[in-house]
Amino acid sequence: KRFFKKAIKRNGRPELVNIDKSGSNKAALNSINKEDSDAPKVEPIVIRQCKYLNNIIEQDHRNIKRITRPMLGFKNFHSAQKTLAGIEIMKMIKKGQMFGGDGLSPAGQFYSFAA
Repeated sequence: KRFFKKAIKRNGRPELVNIDKSGSNKAALNSINKEDSDAPKVEPIVIRQCKYLNNIIEQDHRNIKRITRPMLGFKNFHSAQKTLAGIEIMKMIKKGQMFGGDGLSPAGQFYSFAA
């Protein structure tokens, strides 16, 4: 419960929270909803549970793990942040999520983005 309170304090109150089937997380969110039910104009946090949510997240990051494993980690946070951002952008370009494409190959899209 303390984790969610701290997260809400830092980032604001969410409308929806996706969690796995962890009973403790659901109980903490229900407790927060119950505490805030007395306050006016406060909508309860919608809790959406997915039994295999962690598996879905891990599957999405499998490609990143495959690329970064031979690097044996990162020396500092800044280089890790920039490298991971580049990997994510390339993945989004390949999936067609970044640009309309305009008939360009993924490499052409990347170079047009970098220019």
